[in-house]
Amino acid sequence: MGEEIEHDWPRNYFNYFTEIERQFQRARGTSLFLLSPLDWALIETWKNAEIPLEAVLRGIDAAFLKWRSRKSRLQQVNSLAYCAQAVMEEAKILAGAVPPKPPAEAPPLFPAAELRAYLERNARQLRESAFLEIAGALEAMAGEAEAYLGKLEELEQRLSALEDKILAMARSEQSDEDLFEARRDLDSHLRPYRSKMTASQLTMLEKQFLDRRLFEKKNLPRLSLFYMH
Repeated sequence: MGEEIEHDWPRNYFNYFTEIERQFQRARGTSLFLLSPLDWALIETWKNAEIPLEAVLRGIDAAFLKWRSRKSRLQQVNSLAYCAQAVMEEAKILAGAVPPKPPAEAPPLFPAAELRAYLERNARQLRESAFLEIAGALEAMAGEAEAYLGKLEELEQRLSALEDKILAMARSEQSDEDLFEARRDLDSHLRPYRSKMTASQLTMLEKQFLDRRLFEKKNLPRLSLFYMH
């Protein structure tokens, strides 16, 4: 990640999710439309692949412009996956662009008390689910909440590592039937959009979708700072 992006990492990180959701709602013309688990998984794959926010927003507009230009529009666009190909095309166009100049340093996104409460709440939920080691790690982080306000990217990386541990443990307890149902659910969501994505994009999206579903199935908290909002 470049110096310019690191300078305003927290704000860029949170804006990535919210701006994409708003752009899709505006383009679709339905402000109350809720994104699906597939949509959120797709946003996460774009974030992890460091697809610029501008590319995603422009890709959404381009996809809807193409859709509206069709003579026959029997079906409404009901998933971000419809925009996946246009997003990747915009990302290629912007690949050589110079990053914008970072803004002046901004105040913390939230007070230390809010961060501490978030970490402690997740720790309690994990203790109730017998993830004692990870709960202990979160409690230790909660005790240093104020110090972490100045290094939120490091905190996010630590939380991601703990999420990986949770996933590994949860997968080891997943039955064959649960996995079959999860993949069947994935296929029903993804089938209309497979032709719009590359094999590598599909692989990443499938992983994010299945991970999200496993967290929900076992009622486990997501640890990312994004879920504070």
